[in-house]
Amino acid sequence: MRLERLTHNKIKIFLTFDDLLDRGLTKDDLWKDTFKVHQLFRDMIEEASEELGFEVNGSIAVEVYSLPAQGMVVIVTNEGDYDDMEEEFADDYIEMQVTLDESDDIFYEFQTFEDVIQLAHRLHAVGCLDGTLYSYQGRFYLHVAEEPPIPLDNFVALLAEFGNPATITIHRVQEYGKRLIERRAIEQLVRYFRAN
Repeated sequence: MRLERLTHNKIKIFLTFDDLLDRGLTKDDLWKDTFKVHQLFRDMIEEASEELGFEVNGSIAVEVYSLPAQGMVVIVTNEGDYDDMEEEFADDYIEMQVTLDESDDIFYEFQTFEDVIQLAHRLHAVGCLDGTLYSYQGRFYLHVAEEPPIPLDNFVALLAEFGNPATITIHRVQEYGKRLIERRAIEQLVRYFRAN
């Protein structure tokens, strides 16, 4: 589980499917209102409190975005403060509004351009040509919207050798980042850059 503070009242949590399995949960369990799911959210808030100093006062909004074969991104927003009369119950009760969304797109983050080039050559060798390449805040992002020509698990395993699932949304990168290669990024990277 990775935690990141976005604003004074908002944090982002990235959970891999292994994180869920370690807690005895599956991706499908998150769509259910069960004790284990409530416990997972409590654990996440507790860890955010310890690591980031994120304190929950009042109700919180929880947005969960499922990424294929990568994990989940959870955005937690602290929506308000208790008034004085409710303060004595603050430790016992957290009101959550949960929004769930699922994306079929594959979106990965890379530390260096060299990582992207090496990945492109590996993917090209198995017939993958698609993708859009972005840069944002000194990192590189590959977005693949089309179905890969190899099984999804194998495709994601190749991506994971060189990068990590992006914990930032594609929309933010599209809005504030720079589009480096709009179409068939894998094919173009192989054409213009040699593998080491």
